[in-house]
Amino acid sequence: MAVIRNASAHWEGSLMEGAGKVTFESSELGSHDVTWAARANESNGLTSPEELIAAAHSTCYSMALSHGLAQAGTPPETIDTKAAVSFVPGTGITGVALTVTGKVPGLTAEQFEQAAQAAKEGCPVSQALKVPITLEVNFTE
Repeated sequence: MAVIRNASAHWEGSLMEGAGKVTFESSELGSHDVTWAARANESNGLTSPEELIAAAHSTCYSMALSHGLAQAGTPPETIDTKAAVSFVPGTGITGVALTVTGKVPGLTAEQFEQAAQAAKEGCPVSQALKVPITLEVNFTE
């Protein structure tokens, strides 16, 4: 059975002048402000969809790599992953750059590279944008 996690966004106004909040509902981490300016320019303490994707991807990838290494009999001591999501206004998300550093006793650099590449392909967030997306539309006047 699927586990479902929920977040929501509320937006008021136009894209350029408006503002909104993203709310982490499942974890109750709270609400965070978002604006177009923070998305397309400097963040100035606000978040963006791309930062949220980067957070999800770096976490999921670290978990996938840790699991793969443990399954191969070489559990890691540490895995540190950074995800940099590129966004171009008018174009959209143009890429994700993952950078991973791991401390894995008994593993060579080449073996770590192979495990890291396998985790990139198997990570559920790496695959997330390839899945079908459903949409339910409601309108109020």
